[in-house]
Amino acid sequence: MANTSIRLLREYDAKVISEAFRQQGWDKPAAQYDAYYRKQMNGGQVTLVAETDGDFAGYVNVLWDSPYPDFRANSIPEINDFNVLIKYRRRGIGTALMNEAEAIIGERSQVAGIRVGLYSDYGAAQVMYVLRGYVPDGKGIFQHDAYPQYGEQVRVDDDLVLSLTKKLR
Repeated sequence: MANTSIRLLREYDAKVISEAFRQQGWDKPAAQYDAYYRKQMNGGQVTLVAETDGDFAGYVNVLWDSPYPDFRANSIPEINDFNVLIKYRRRGIGTALMNEAEAIIGERSQVAGIRVGLYSDYGAAQVMYVLRGYVPDGKGIFQHDAYPQYGEQVRVDDDLVLSLTKKLR
């Protein structure tokens, strides 16, 4: 992980981050990062940015008030929207982001939460979270503000997730 640093999101980062994702074919508008910055300034979240040799490499959010009902009801902060640019993967950047996110959560909570998609695009993340000690919360899959029930058909997309938690101390 040569010359990689982790810092807080800055107001002027939005366009740089959006452009970096556009270059790899992903649509992540600058307005998304402007919103993250506003939430960070209001104390609702922390957004960590990884840079390698001065270039943007990835980011992760810590949400203090998760949109997931069980995390919210139990005051479990959520690690959210964790992304490392494809060209920077397998270099320890994701691990560094997760370590810092967990350290920040650990200052306020004994437990961290994270949600992960269920299809193959999320395979590397699924493995990483399990290896880091995250376990399913036991509530089953969740999608669009509901827990799908036995026999119900669901659409497999980014919103179909499994929620995991990790005891930090």
